[in-house]
Amino acid sequence: MIETTEGALLWEPSEEFKRSCTMSRYMRWLEENKGLSFPGYHELWEWSVTELEDFWESVWEFCGVRASRPYARVLGRREMPGAEWFAGAELNYAEHILGGNRPGGSALVSRSELRPLSSMGWEELEERTAALAAALREAGVGRGDRVVAYLPNVPEAVVGLLATASLGAIWSSCSPDFGVGSVIDRFKQIEPKVLLAVDGYRYGGRDYDRMGVVARVQREIPSLQRTVVLPYLSAGPDTGALENAVLWEDFVGPHAGAALSFEQVPFDHPLWVLYSSGTTGLPKAIVQGHGGILLEHLKVMALHMDVKPGDRFFWFTTTGWMMWNIVVASLLCGATALLYDGNPGHPDMNALWRFAEETGMNVFGTSAAYITACMKAGIEPGREFDLSALGAIGSTGSPLSPEGFVWAYEHVKRDHWLFSTSGGTDLCTAFVGGVPLLPVRCGELQARSLGAKVEAFDEEGNPLIDEVGELVITEPMPSMPLYFWNDPEGRRLRESYFSVYPGVWRHGDWIKIKRHGGCVIYGRSDSTINRGGIRMGTAEIYSAVEGVPQIADSLVVDVQRPDGSAYMPLFVVLREGEELTEELKAEIRRRIREYCSPRHVPDEILEVPEIPRTLNGKKLEVPVKKILSGTPPEKAASRDSLSNPRALDPFIEIAGRLGA
Repeated sequence: MIETTEGALLWEPSEEFKRSCTMSRYMRWLEENKGLSFPGYHELWEWSVTELEDFWESVWEFCGVRASRPYARVLGRREMPGAEWFAGAELNYAEHILGGNRPGGSALVSRSELRPLSSMGWEELEERTAALAAALREAGVGRGDRVVAYLPNVPEAVVGLLATASLGAIWSSCSPDFGVGSVIDRFKQIEPKVLLAVDGYRYGGRDYDRMGVVARVQREIPSLQRTVVLPYLSAGPDTGALENAVLWEDFVGPHAGAALSFEQVPFDHPLWVLYSSGTTGLPKAIVQGHGGILLEHLKVMALHMDVKPGDRFFWFTTTGWMMWNIVVASLLCGATALLYDGNPGHPDMNALWRFAEETGMNVFGTSAAYITACMKAGIEPGREFDLSALGAIGSTGSPLSPEGFVWAYEHVKRDHWLFSTSGGTDLCTAFVGGVPLLPVRCGELQARSLGAKVEAFDEEGNPLIDEVGELVITEPMPSMPLYFWNDPEGRRLRESYFSVYPGVWRHGDWIKIKRHGGCVIYGRSDSTINRGGIRMGTAEIYSAVEGVPQIADSLVVDVQRPDGSAYMPLFVVLREGEELTEELKAEIRRRIREYCSPRHVPDEILEVPEIPRTLNGKKLEVPVKKILSGTPPEKAASRDSLSNPRALDPFIEIAGRLGA
């Protein structure tokens, strides 16, 4: 048995592994071309966060970034928010995937519950992208216009992103398992011109028609001029209830053979819009740029994940999670992106491991929750499947428990590189995670990423070592948001990240940075609900729950248990004379499933007399989460700050019942 103690050594890279990884090649390049020599990774990291301009310029040169216009300087203002990166440069993100020398083999390999395993070569990916780009251009889409997608994780979604980016238009996507309210809350903000939508999808063997949702989205978003429907659930979906709608092939087909071109845009031209979780109102529409994302993704894919041409890269994700954008980014390195759409537990928990075998997968990326579920199911992927091609497993979404680390080494493969990562939609990257030069220690993320000045702060803003503190970033990074949509003065941006420590990015995670450089993440320090990689704000869940007539108030939290599993209870206050019947619970679950997502249906619905609130009326989500996680109540919340101090008592009793 492998030791499960935090920090126990689980794996060390061989000398050949270290010598051949791209990180080592980069360090040799720095010595040969810049006269810079570093004894090890941690010294390299220190240089990367101290000499920001030199570091990011070296990434530009080493990774071969192509710009039609050169930059005047690397960093105009070294401050947050407001850093100016590579001013004057013009380029295009999609050109770096499709505009160079294409490697042989497949660009995309995909499987779903509706489609068999199939592959798409690089030439076909370019042809399909060119055809869709020409169709979008004819539909009036140009530089700065928005194209939104309500699509599953299928090749058409990748084609949609690349076609949109090639035009200098702005991409945004939601997964079809998002309910109608969540989709409208996101897309309506950015006033899209074209919607790419699926007719339905299959998950866990069950079919879900989405044409009603698409019709509702059309009605609620008046800016839409065209809706393109992808037949996925059926061969010929009925579009009669839609306006200005056309089937995918009818839209794209006339443009077969079109030439692909790339609109040259400034470094900070918007590439896509991702969304925050909507904890305090509408989800924040996070705008990220062509150049910043390109540089960051080249760095994280090539240096930190060691993705090389011809590798087969997979991360289990939907189009509603930033990890889907990371999967697309593997194409920047000439890798084959592996796409899977469906329930990872259907028909059994071996579904993704079976996919790994049949695709010759090199990198298997997933969530900590999935690894925990495999562990609890007692499966043995290493015995059941040929995983000889598998060299690395990546984990993100929430902290991976020590038991999860050990399970991967005992039951998947003894000799592999397990990298646990932590980052965020806000920067669309991992800023703590994998380093191929370093050992893997139980329960730890290997190190802070290059160019990411991550620190642990106490309440006064003092850096901590070997103590848990707030995860902050104290130097700017190129992929930080350009701005939030409809936030012209930047007020929401500053409130979201810079209100606690002025000029310093506060991310909302608890982190411990150890003296040897390893890190441990202890979950969110805010109230975001992350289920299966889909981040949802509590405000969206409250909107669904409190729309039920019998419900007067509610509170939801997501609690990480010591074994790595999660417990998501929903607490409700009933209106006078109502009872929490099984029928009422079913209705609550139905509304959450329809308006938010099936992943955010609570594990338990409990009645409480009232919801604890601060003096200015805010629900005490984080303190309740801490109490249910075992924090002593007097340390979790000051009763003097509550408008109703006794409202905490039922939660303390529930924590005792849970054994917290």
